[in-house]
Formats: sequence, structure tokens, C-alpha cells
Amino acid sequence: MTMSISRRTVLAGSAGAAVGLALPAAADAAAADAAAAHPATAVRFTLDAETLDGGEQVTSVTLDTGRLGPIAASSVTTGTFTVHAKATSPLPIAPGDQIFSEYDLDRPITAARLDRHGDIVLELSHAEGQLGGGTLGYLAGRGRNVRLDLVYTITQHTPLVRRHGAPVTITRFLQGRLRNPEVDAFRHHASRSGLKYRLYSPAAHGPRPLVVWLHGGGEGASLPDGYYDNETTLRANRGALGFATPAAQRIFSGAYVVAPQSTSYWIEDGDRFAPQIREVIREVARKHPIDPDRIYVAGCSNGGYMSLKMTTVYPSLFAASVPICGVVQSLIPDAQLARISTPTWLVASRDDDTVDPVANTEHAHDLIPRSLATLYDHVIWNGHQFPGHWSWIYVARNDPAVNGTHIWQWMARQRSDQGR
Repeated sequence: MTMSISRRTVLAGSAGAAVGLALPAAADAAAADAAAAHPATAVRFTLDAETLDGGEQVTSVTLDTGRLGPIAASSVTTGTFTVHAKATSPLPIAPGDQIFSEYDLDRPITAARLDRHGDIVLELSHAEGQLGGGTLGYLAGRGRNVRLDLVYTITQHTPLVRRHGAPVTITRFLQGRLRNPEVDAFRHHASRSGLKYRLYSPAAHGPRPLVVWLHGGGEGASLPDGYYDNETTLRANRGALGFATPAAQRIFSGAYVVAPQSTSYWIEDGDRFAPQIREVIREVARKHPIDPDRIYVAGCSNGGYMSLKMTTVYPSLFAASVPICGVVQSLIPDAQLARISTPTWLVASRDDDTVDPVANTEHAHDLIPRSLATLYDHVIWNGHQFPGHWSWIYVARNDPAVNGTHIWQWMARQRSDQGR
């Protein structure tokens, strides 16, 4: 929270102080008149975020100025305000550990406008891989993404011209919540076993499909620190969010999307987590009209392993499985892979240097009966190249296709009672 003070303001304040020594009554009256003409104005603001393919970023700031009365659009420019952002770890950093993506810098304003409510929206420079807008930090020693503590400081440089009344200069800016409509559409829940999950509910009525999204290793909890936010799985990538987009919802004719969060790593104890995930599915099905023949499971990396694991433990539960860059080597025996009867479409990138695609994805494809597989050379989207491990980006965008059929359409056609 800050207010800009110029050299001219300081000089004016000094002159007023000098006059006040000679004529205190007159100075007090003048100050009272000034205060009445320009009352202190505090304005709240929200941080508007979007989950990009590479993670969530604050893309704009919205000032709650609608209550100030109609503001002349000509007085709202990219030079009216400046925005400074500071992002720090919510957890203490252990000696020798480090966190990636902390920052303390000015956010360039690329556009300034009034929305239909009369609120001022400051669009901020952002892009894939650009430092300074992210909401998550990666704790290297724990292998975890955590939501950064964000402090935004706004400074006003020129008055806002109102259509009625005197110009106004905001004296205090009060930071409000982080707002991401896609993330906010998922409601928070916890199962009886304590496994937290987020759930998206469609507008459609009647029995609907359920998509189970299982996150990667970086989005698990960090229980030694008591950190179990159940948010990073929606903020770190578009894996779960993709299935809640209007495009996906049309393809699935309205689908519930559930995203459980592990209390460690799925691969650490798949046998323990499998029944806990099953419990989440039962709970969602008990409270919502889920079509039992249209339950789908998909996941990336750790979650890619866990999606395969779920189909070995519950062979008739899922209509389809989409394991993305998942680990099977030394975790799922060949004999179990060969017995998987759930329709399976595997996805990976050949340049994945985190999980060997040959020893894992290609090996699983060779063993799982009638499975499909899509192998990319690189992970590139909208001209930006991501690490090879991030092939979940393609699934989140419904890109994989075989013989003209894309992966979401393929999933939506599968029924668990077919061929059983």
C-alpha cells in the first residue's frame, strides 16, 4: 500500500508548515477546507489471474473504482498508475534449499481501461516463461509447488477526472483476493479419509460423466510443513481445467471434473492411494448424478502412473484411461500391464528427460492390449517450447489425434459396459 509523493508535493507541504507557524488558525481552516474538498479515498483491488499452459500468472489488476462515480476514460492511461509486485515463499527456506520464481519488480502495464462496472482494469505484461507474474514457486528440496505470498503495490501518478465532481487521487490501495474464474469454478472438498479434492460441476442435469484428473509430483501436499493447499493442481497447469472448458463440456455433454490431491507422491504408495481415490469417486457419485458407465481417469507424470495403477486395481471402473508421461518402470509389473482391459490412450514426448518415454510410455503401449499412443517430438504450443516432460499440455488442449479422432472425443465415446 503506497501513495506517490512528488517533489512538488513536498515543497507544498513545507510551505504550508511555514505558514502554519505564523497563522495557525488560518492554516487549520485551510487544511479543513482541503480535506472536505478532497476526502481520503481508499480503493480495494483484486489480482486477476489466468492459468497458462506453463502455470498461473497474474495478468491484470482491477481497481474497485465504480463507486467513485463515472470516470472519464481519457484520464485512465498506462501512465496513470504503476504496479509493483513482490512474491515470496509461504514457507521458510531451509539452509541449502532454494525456491524458484520469487520476484520483486515493477509489472509493466500494457493497457488501462474502464470495465462495464466503472472499475479500472490495468492489463499487465505476461507471457509463457516470463518472470514476474507467476503465483506459484517451486521448492527444490521438497519437489513441491507452493502458492507464493503476493504483495502488490499500486501508485497513482495523475488524478482521475470524474464526469461529476472534483478530480480524485486515491490515497490508499487495499489488496483483495486472487481471482481466477477457472480455478474458482472448482469447489473445495475433503473425503472421509482426509484426501482433499476440487470438484467442477456442470450446468447440465441428469446422469453425467466424471473425469478424474490425477496431478503430477509437484502438485502434491507437503505435510511435514503442514502445507496441503489443494490449489496447486489447478494453478500449475491446465490438466484439470482443460476438461472444464466450454469446448470440453460440449464434447462430454457436461461432465463433472474431480482433482484429488495426494498427501505425498502417488508413486510412493499407489496401493494406499488407490482406495482413497476410489473413495473420492464414490463420494462424488453419491452426492451428484454420475453416470457409472462414463467415469474417465487421466493424469500426468506421477498422475500418469496413478491413472494406470487405478485401472489395474479397478479393472471395470473406468470407461477410459489417459496416462500422460507416466512412470511404469519398476512400479507396475509387465503382467499387470498386459491384463489392463480399460481402453487406454498414452501420451508422451520423445524429448522427455524426466521420465524415459521408451522405457515407460512405449513399453506400456506395447503391453496394454489395444492401447493407443501419441508420441510428440517436442512440446510446443503457440510458438513456445516447453520442457519435454510437459506433454500434458497437448491433452489439456485436445491435440492428440488418431485417424482424425481427437482424444477428448475418443474418451467421451467410451463406455465401461462395452465389451465387458
